[in-house]
Amino acid sequence: MSSKQPSLSYKDAGVDIDAGEALVERIKGVAKRTARPEVMGGLGGFGALCEIPAGYKQPVLVSGTDGVGTKLRLALNLNKHDSIGQDLVAMCVNDLVVCGAEPLFFLDYYATGKLNVDVAATVVTGIGAGCELAGCSLVGGETAEMPGMYEGEDYDLAGFCVGVVEKAEIIDGSRVQAGDALIALPSSGPHSNGYSLIRKIIEVSGADIEQVQLDGKPLAEELKRIGVAEVSHVASLTHTDQHLEQIVAALRPQGRLALIDDPASLDIGKLKQKSLSLHWEFMYTRSMFQTDDMIEQHRLLERVAGLIDEGVLKTTVGEHFGRIDAANLRRAHALLESGRAKGKIVLEGF
Repeated sequence: MSSKQPSLSYKDAGVDIDAGEALVERIKGVAKRTARPEVMGGLGGFGALCEIPAGYKQPVLVSGTDGVGTKLRLALNLNKHDSIGQDLVAMCVNDLVVCGAEPLFFLDYYATGKLNVDVAATVVTGIGAGCELAGCSLVGGETAEMPGMYEGEDYDLAGFCVGVVEKAEIIDGSRVQAGDALIALPSSGPHSNGYSLIRKIIEVSGADIEQVQLDGKPLAEELKRIGVAEVSHVASLTHTDQHLEQIVAALRPQGRLALIDDPASLDIGKLKQKSLSLHWEFMYTRSMFQTDDMIEQHRLLERVAGLIDEGVLKTTVGEHFGRIDAANLRRAHALLESGRAKGKIVLEGF
């Protein structure tokens, strides 16, 4: 008497071909929106075809591949997948443009333990948005469902980008010489290795990853939302006069408010109802009045200089909107009016 083994399918092994095909259908429109005239065909072929753009005399192809580092873990923990794809494109495209190259096309690699079509489609939509911003085409990619390699629906991302540059216009640093100007630009925020450090800080400090994000909401309400009814100390470093009411509302009775900025005026009467103590530090007081503790100013400035050298204190965050035109001026003005601008907004050239 013989016994038959049950037949097994790819789906039984954890590979859902139908889900993969459903994803391709979902993202065809995303890829189509990024199409450049040089691209031949759409998604679905074994290989993507792309012509060299017209106008190049000695075209040189430039390629780059990258990932997004452990920022992926934050995306997974927060269930936020709409921007990680755009970050992936930026990581790859940035390596091309610093060589002087024009990005042509992009491919992604999405590997997961179990394919969640909605999550994957959201990620690829972000990739498409990044490609549109960079002016390159999303011409293909690979979705790999590998049970046993990744836990559940966790996924990993990688990208590959190709661009083109005129041979005579390649930027490789070989023409840098003494006397050239070095221009430092502000970072847009933490990047791949930075998120490894952020995750370690959260782990060591025991902080909640769900940080308070004001986005124009009242400070006291946001603190209550995360379970902090009142705080005992507030250090206000800028625009205290504009936020004084919210600061007072957030501080507990007999709390302490420390100021380093120098607002034009401050109604300290608001502090009386909670008997708050106010501590004010003006950095030039000692030098202006030649106080007996002048040496303290030296020590403070030395400490600040050390923190800057160590990278603990960072430069002011800035936002670069590109050339001066009507659209960018309206965008910059709207951001300033919203009260959500971070640091300086830079516009240059016409």
